[in-house]
Parts: sequence; structure tokens; C-alpha cells
Amino acid sequence: MTDSSLPAAGPAGRASLIDDLRWRGLIHDSTDPDELRALLDGPPSTFYVGFDPTAPSLHVGHLMQVTTARRLQLAGHRPLLLVGGATGQIGDPKESAERTLNPPEVVAGWVQRIREQLSPFVSYTGDNAAQLVNNLDWTAEMSVVEFLRDVGKHFPINRMLAREVVRARLESGISFTEFSYQLLQANDYFELHRRYGCQLQFGGSDQWGNITAGVDYVRRRGAGPVHAFTTPLVTKSDGTKFGKSEGGAVWLDPAMTSPYAFYQFWVNAHDSDVNNYLRYFSFRSPEEIEELEKATAERPAARLAQRALAEELTTLVHGAQETVQAVAASQALFGRGSLDELSPETLRAALSEAGLVQIAGELPDVAGLLRDSGLVPSLKEARRVIAEGGAYVNNERITEQDATVTESDLLHGRFLVLRRGKRSFAGAELAK
Repeated sequence: MTDSSLPAAGPAGRASLIDDLRWRGLIHDSTDPDELRALLDGPPSTFYVGFDPTAPSLHVGHLMQVTTARRLQLAGHRPLLLVGGATGQIGDPKESAERTLNPPEVVAGWVQRIREQLSPFVSYTGDNAAQLVNNLDWTAEMSVVEFLRDVGKHFPINRMLAREVVRARLESGISFTEFSYQLLQANDYFELHRRYGCQLQFGGSDQWGNITAGVDYVRRRGAGPVHAFTTPLVTKSDGTKFGKSEGGAVWLDPAMTSPYAFYQFWVNAHDSDVNNYLRYFSFRSPEEIEELEKATAERPAARLAQRALAEELTTLVHGAQETVQAVAASQALFGRGSLDELSPETLRAALSEAGLVQIAGELPDVAGLLRDSGLVPSLKEARRVIAEGGAYVNNERITEQDATVTESDLLHGRFLVLRRGKRSFAGAELAK
């Protein structure tokens, strides 16, 4: 997605932003609600949201913050997207144990990658152009004495100890490094207010303690007033963690999670979760979302809400062409489209999700392929499935129990799509 495809931002004639955020369930906690309303529904202001580089890519768990930043910019406000080149070297305390500190050069590389990943979500042109900032720019130049004198003296230890994650670590131990993270994040707010006139910070609900510490620190430094809100923690109804698939985290980097797998993550969302996801992540109007919710309740098997959300978010993150390929793959793998139209990258990604067996040496017969791919447990079962008309290779029904494949059957000279019945498929790839 390019800047030109981002709708024109501006406050003229817009509906209440704060009411829209509340309708979508995007405000979990906030500073004074009336002051927040006046800020968000008033003239354009500057806000910030931060991302620590703790991995080489953002994941779908970050989408809540990224899409919320996009909403605020579309309403006329100016985004500061902070990538934590400094805080990413420290790490926000977690309840279980001390974080492993990554080398500075690794963090620096991740900073650059994340900066690039944020680019499709906002516009860097116009009166409220987004700006990428790095907290290493003001933190690295500060001496230890300056940090303790100018920042540390404004933080009562009793308040820091009362923080839930800190209390959880007091018995097992917490280093001064992680203990001081809150001070660094609070100082970010002060610096962004001082340098750019930033008046608002938002983040996930788990950051409320850090965020309010920043609001208070700006006040203690004689600046402000400034404001804040948090978005809710995204959960799944089955109790599993949002943003995880069978293969692990669902990343925004296409090299780490393919656009097809990203698309499938949303298509496979549970009916009890998809309405929340639509409100959180979709840029459709409330009326359109309510229509999708109603249609999904009436025809759950059609998965209309899931497909609409999958197409919208895949287009936003990976672009229209990759979305076309992901949709085409979803249809073609189940016999409802042409496999020849899929790129080798999309085809391999889709088959890898289903299970991709490597073929070394001579091509085995179809029964052997069905067994080796895991679609059937044995050759006997494979021949039975073939005899009953339930076996397919490249969407062509196989009827001969001793049928074989040739190199001419290989898609892109490498792949075979194997299917048992209507819904179970796997792949085979000729080893290089």
C-alpha cells in the first residue's frame, strides 16, 4: 500500500472519533474522559504510540496499535510512531523472569525493519504527516548522572514497587535494568511533548502503568497537560493466545508468515471472536460491520465476516496482488479455481501450511503419495480411497488404484496438490 491509497485525512465533517472508538471497544482505560473527548474531537493534535524491537518483525498482536494509529490519522491527528531503539535494549519487565538482552547491533537492525513495516499503515505526506522517531536519539546522549538527577528524582519508589509486574518479581528478583524501564518510557513522553508538542499517548492495556507514569512525569516537569488511553487486550474465546497459529506467531513480515498463512489466520477466526475482530481492526463503517455480523449469524458456514476481514487486512499489510493470490489459492486448493494461476511462492506457502512432503528420487505412485503426505495411514487405505473416487491430484480425480504421476504433472516443475475428499489436502514437492 502506498501513501496515495490512504484516504485523505482531516477533521472536516467527521463523526465523533471518540464515539467511534468506544463503539468499537477500543478504549479500555483513559485519563479524564471529558478532556480526552475534547482532544480527539477537537482540532488536530499530535499523538504517539511505541513499538519495542524485541523481534525482527511486528506480529498481529501489534495490529491493534497500528490500526488505531491509522484511525487517529484519518480523523486528522498527527502520528508519531516511536520505535524503541533504547527501550528495546532494556525490555519491559515480564512476570515470569528476566528478559534476555539482545546485542545493540541486533536491536538496531530490528529497528530499521520495524520502521519499514509501519509504513503501509499511515501517510507520510499532508498536513498531518506521520513521523517515525527513535528514542535512542535522546536517550543515548544522556549521562547516568543526568538520568538520575533529571528523570529519576521524579519517581517515588513506593509507586514503582506497587506496579503489579514488579510485585510479582520481587521474590524471584528483578534487576535495576528492568526496574528502570518505566522511567525511560515516561521520559519518551516528555521528550516527544517537548520536541513535537505531543499531547496523547496510547498503547495496550498492559502498558497502563507505564503510560500513566509518563503522564504524571510530564506534569511533574511543569509541562502538559497531556492525555492517554489504552486499548483492550485481544483475546480468543477458546482461551488460546491471540496472534498464534499452529506454526507459532503470525508475523507481518511475509518472509516469516506468508501472505497466504496471514489470510488463513483471519479466515479461520472463530465465529465467537470475529465480531470483536471486525470492530477492532476493520475500517468499514459501523453500518457495514453490523450487516456482516448479522449475515454471519444467519449463515455461519459461509464465513462472510471472516473472509471480509481477511481480505481487508491482507490487502492492508501485504497489498492487493498478494490478497488476490491468497484468495485464489484458498479456492483452487479445494477444486474451485485454477491451480495454474497461483505463483510458486503462494502455492508453496499454502501447501506448507497443509503439510508438504519432499519427494527424492523417482516419483512414487499416487497411493504412495497419499500415504507419505499423511492423508491416509497406509497404502491399503490409499487404494480404498482411490477406488471410492475420493482421491485427487492437482484437482483431477484419480480412479486407478495403481495410477502414477509424471514430471509433466508437476506444477511449476516442482509441486503436486493432493486431496482426499472435499476438505483434506496436502502437497508434495520434488526435492532440489
